[in-house]
Amino acid sequence: MPAIPPEIAAITRPREELFTYYLLRALATLFAFPITLAVLYFRYHTMRYEFSDEGIRMSWGIIFRNEVVLNYARIQDIHLRSNAIERWLGLARIEIQTASGSSDSEMILEGIPDADAMRDFLYSRMRGAHTSPKSGADLASILQEVAIEMRAVRLALEKGNSRG
Repeated sequence: MPAIPPEIAAITRPREELFTYYLLRALATLFAFPITLAVLYFRYHTMRYEFSDEGIRMSWGIIFRNEVVLNYARIQDIHLRSNAIERWLGLARIEIQTASGSSDSEMILEGIPDADAMRDFLYSRMRGAHTSPKSGADLASILQEVAIEMRAVRLALEKGNSRG
């Protein structure tokens, strides 16, 4: 598999516009504003991303620490979603689903600089995780061996039929 592009590997934190979005979300809760803002503030400031050759690691939280590690091979589907405010701020959520049996997303990447490029990167890793670069060469050599064996069987059968 090719190395992770430097612009993807450099992403460790969400964009600052995500906090603006969180602030607007907290304002929408009216009376619960202080509590909602505190929760979203700590979520934003503790959110970390790590992209490796094997998969993605996302963590956030202070009191209740959350960490999700997702291998590229487990990814089943990727959705890019954004509401009107997120589009206005230039944000999008990348919802990653696995075959875990849950209808919810396994991981939601928020505040990623270029969501389209990230989605394309994840699709390429998702597809590349299921096949190795050698598999085409291995398959060709296996098929060649099978063809040689089939020829030998056919010749043996023909020899047996010509005697009888």
